[in-house]
Amino acid sequence: MQRKAVVLYSGGLDSTTCLALAARDGFAPHAISFSYGQRHSHELEVAKAYARRLGAVEHMVVDFDLRLMGGSALTADIEVPKEGVGNDIPVTYVPARNTIFLSFALGWAEVLGAFDIYIGVNALDYSGYPDCRPEYIAAYEIMANLATKAGVEGSARFRVHTPLISLSKAEIIKTGVALGVDYGLTHSCYDPTPTGLSCGQCDSCRLRLKGFAEAGLTDPLRYA
Repeated sequence: MQRKAVVLYSGGLDSTTCLALAARDGFAPHAISFSYGQRHSHELEVAKAYARRLGAVEHMVVDFDLRLMGGSALTADIEVPKEGVGNDIPVTYVPARNTIFLSFALGWAEVLGAFDIYIGVNALDYSGYPDCRPEYIAAYEIMANLATKAGVEGSARFRVHTPLISLSKAEIIKTGVALGVDYGLTHSCYDPTPTGLSCGQCDSCRLRLKGFAEAGLTDPLRYA
């Protein structure tokens, strides 16, 4: 019987590549996405539309509202930066987002009998978010095995896979292309137009465009 893995899947470039990598690694990928009040909700529509086409055997969407807390340009009335970011943690950081996402993924994994979780965090071409660092993931994995029935009983050990963590965006794109990923079925923009066109100026768009340029490829998405 094929082993199951839970894959955090936003509809973006990185998480879609993770979905393909989980399948390559021999897992049946169970994709989990989040409707959390994000400004860029178009990514969720993309995820809903293409999860199964991109290889997910099941797709769960968890609905909660981080706008209640705000504190981020993605969940509050704060302008998304369009001039690039400096060395500080940018206002597009959503407080505790990956911790919350991983907690839902961990709960579903335990129910499924899956002990592998894939997350597309990156510590090279990224925006400097604290919950994308290797030490954070290592700490979370320890916690996962302390906080679950399977972990305490010793029947299995949870592992958090971060196959993109040390790759450049260009390397991520080349990896996905080699696996047959159609990046036209992804979305990365933090501030898309009402019709879903990417702005081309936010940090996420800049990193994506830089990756395609460095990979010697053309981004299939349309930009405003």
